Amino acid sequence: MQTDGLFDLQVNGYAGVDFNDISVTPAAMDRALEAMLADGVTGCLPTLITATAEDLRARFDALDAAVRASRLGPLMVPGYHLEGPFLNAGEGYHGCHPAAAMCDPSVVLVSELEARLSRPILLVTLAPERAGAAEAVRKLAASGKIVAMAHSAAGFADVRAAADAGLSVSTHLGNGLPQLLPKLDNTLLAQLAEPRLAACLIADGHHIPPDALRALVSLKGPENCVLVSDAVVAAAMSPGDYRFAGMEVRLTEDGRVVQPSGVGLAGSALRLDQAVRNLADWSIADPEAAAAMAGPAARKILRRALVHHRITLGPGRLAWDDALRPRVVEMPTVQTA
Repeated sequence: MQTDGLFDLQVNGYAGVDFNDISVTPAAMDRALEAMLADGVTGCLPTLITATAEDLRARFDALDAAVRASRLGPLMVPGYHLEGPFLNAGEGYHGCHPAAAMCDPSVVLVSELEARLSRPILLVTLAPERAGAAEAVRKLAASGKIVAMAHSAAGFADVRAAADAGLSVSTHLGNGLPQLLPKLDNTLLAQLAEPRLAACLIADGHHIPPDALRALVSLKGPENCVLVSDAVVAAAMSPGDYRFAGMEVRLTEDGRVVQPSGVGLAGSALRLDQAVRNLADWSIADPEAAAAMAGPAARKILRRALVHHRITLGPGRLAWDDALRPRVVEMPTVQTA
């Protein structure tokens, strides 16, 4: 089959390269993007996670300089994803993000971070229950951002209010949550029940068991689901120890990326084309539908932001063999007005 290229809305690093590292270089960026291209990913939003304002400024400056001066960055990267620091710092919600650096949403901080960049922050993930979140969502959406939620305890009322303000995405739905939640009045059900939220899903078999993934896709509807990798530096690498956003992580033999304690996931080593194969192998979607969730669905989420910033994406094209291994047959493009 042939499809549009895949697009990853949430990728923190790849092929030994950490996008959150202030020492990232253009050569390293090309190495990561070349590895992503080999896996059928023709576009992405490099993602920075929670850090102090000072660290985020340094990380964005370094990332943007590497993207701008690389060979593939101008073809594959229309903008960035900021996941935090506006998240829930509670136990079980903050995940591997540093809870001490979390704060209430600040439109001013996002604007300051973006001011010196060559391409915009297109996606911002926050927790709608934090103070001032609804107003921040409204202002961020008006400024051309897609606003998502994750690492959040927001219930039905907060999710509904955030959607009213312009929230439109659940980042890695089902993750960034404690093991125990209220039986019915909980944030997972609140997000599933909100028809205005698309669901981003990490289909690696570790973040969400296959049977649970099947249920989430069925409940949300395949047309409202997007496959993301949440990949970190360890993706496309051998098992071992790595550094991600200043912390030690380990890629285990079974493919999980964990914190040094061995408890709790710290991103993934998922390749997005493997997510497509997984959905097909687990009989959750046929190959064409799975590929659509990993490409056109992601670009659809970004459409309003791309129009606002006058960015046009040429998605590139993939040819898939009988084993569902992709090959790029047309390169992507990013054009700005």
